[in-house]
Amino acid sequence: MLRNLTLFALLLCASVNAQVTQEIFESFKLQERRDVKYYFPEDYDEKKKYPLIVVLDAEYLFDQVVANAKFYNQFHGMPASIIVGINQSEKSIRFDDCAWDEENGLPSEKGKKFFEFLGMEIIPYLDLNYSTAPFKMVVGYDITANYTNYWLFKENSLFNAYINISPTLAPEMESRVPSRLAAFDKQMFYELIVEGEKSKETPKIMAMDKAIKAIDKETLHYNFQLYKGADHISIATYGIGKAFDNIFGMFKPISPKEYKEQILTSEEPVYQYLENKYKGIEELFSIKKTVDLNDIMAIYAASRKKEDIESLKPLSDLCKEEFPETMLGFYFEGEYYEQMGEPKKALKTFEKAFGMNEIDFLTKEMALEKIDALKADFGY
Repeated sequence: MLRNLTLFALLLCASVNAQVTQEIFESFKLQERRDVKYYFPEDYDEKKKYPLIVVLDAEYLFDQVVANAKFYNQFHGMPASIIVGINQSEKSIRFDDCAWDEENGLPSEKGKKFFEFLGMEIIPYLDLNYSTAPFKMVVGYDITANYTNYWLFKENSLFNAYINISPTLAPEMESRVPSRLAAFDKQMFYELIVEGEKSKETPKIMAMDKAIKAIDKETLHYNFQLYKGADHISIATYGIGKAFDNIFGMFKPISPKEYKEQILTSEEPVYQYLENKYKGIEELFSIKKTVDLNDIMAIYAASRKKEDIESLKPLSDLCKEEFPETMLGFYFEGEYYEQMGEPKKALKTFEKAFGMNEIDFLTKEMALEKIDALKADFGY
């Protein structure tokens, strides 16, 4: 079956375990060979799903995107991702790939073929041969940033997230982009990164920014980043990390700010917040994320602070699944029974906790103190 794909693509020869490979892709749509770079996480596992990030102007942006993706994944800021970069600098081929008709602002004939090359060859090839998640992102700079917007013109956008770095906008794009973003009902992320140095593009970019900000839609997540000290060249090195921070914010562990401003102020049961967070991650990224210990402790602390006893029971059940060798689940369950006025059940549960591994701030001494206190109070 894979051999049939060689009618339009030269299959990867390198092992998936390699972090970065560069290959020649034989494109049927373009009728030419293109240099393509691939990054696969070191611990790539075909049983897991990985968001796909497409990087145009790969000679300049690919290494930056890979470095930021690895950093944010290492510190839990985003899921491990597969990244593909399209080289476009040789013989300035990017100007042919991304050219538009000056009258209508739409892709030229070569631009249409490049559109099909990415959407009908590169991405399907990766989807078929690797464990990609439905969530896809595209990154572009200058004219390639403008080019990424053409996917918004499709009824169903191929990408869920766009990182536009200092776009050189085609005619009418400042009104077309906001119009298309307003039309989608699915979750969409749009990051616009610009320099402080003024240029002929500045009025159009600012008009587009104003129009997008006027869109009142919960499914649209828009962020505008203006870096005053940057010019049109240096801006390519700014903002990618911040954009990842915005796009994958849901994936990050609960922060102190999130704890104070969202969990403690919510009228819903504390545990519901954790449940919604991880359900949202799975729905958006098609990834079942392991629950962070940080998040467990945040929900535990909030349950105690808000005297939300009921949240301790589902939290304890979750801990038994996620941290089965530790005392976490039984200790929280013991506190639940203790607070509910069921000392016998509490005593037995703390005894179970005492026989298991310590974790975080929970120690055997703490379980023993609970056991001794219950025995003293109730004469067991």
